[in-house]
Amino acid sequence: MATQSTEAASAVAAGTVFVTLSGLPLFIDLDWPFHQATSGADFWVLHSKLRLADGSGLHALAAVNLSLTVKEVLPALDAQYTEGPVLNALRKEVDSKQLEFVKSPKLVPVHFSSRYYSFKKQQWAFPAASDEEVSQMLLRKVYWTTQSGKSETIIADPIDALYVNTTVDHLRELAQKLSQQGVIRVNGDRATAGEVAKHTGSFQADLKAQLEELQKKHAFERG
Repeated sequence: MATQSTEAASAVAAGTVFVTLSGLPLFIDLDWPFHQATSGADFWVLHSKLRLADGSGLHALAAVNLSLTVKEVLPALDAQYTEGPVLNALRKEVDSKQLEFVKSPKLVPVHFSSRYYSFKKQQWAFPAASDEEVSQMLLRKVYWTTQSGKSETIIADPIDALYVNTTVDHLRELAQKLSQQGVIRVNGDRATAGEVAKHTGSFQADLKAQLEELQKKHAFERG
């Protein structure tokens, strides 16, 4: 089957901020393409780097391990078929505190398996989030994108919709409600900051609290 090149298929613009439901803003770099594990194991690997978008320099290195079971139901392993699910699997690993953010190299395996794929529905499946959680994620996305130096962000992103198990139309609806409150300004599928800066203290506190919890968990596991 002929497929697009990885570069052409990628839908993620450089510098896109991905916000986790737990409140951490991330830049995520994927080192395409997937390659078969050199150990001879029946899984395919894609290396990734997650960087906190707060300028701290903290990052997490992960090897996304795609199981053979899921590979067999995909048309191909190109970005056009796997990019969004990979990005969201990594976000979910951060939500569940499986990845540690450090300043030194430490590669961690991330299992990209049927945990995120519904064979019954023949589609990717991620846990649903409440409207309140999704609205908070959208607010954080606009805030952290602004902090990274960009004036606007895509507010109705299919990758975000998949992450919280909703539709792009529903993201638009929630964004419009936030716009009516004056915290963001919406123009089509893009948004800019309104009065979202009023939440700066809350967003910064959320990041600090989540990062501290995550680091404590890994420190405890190391003994």
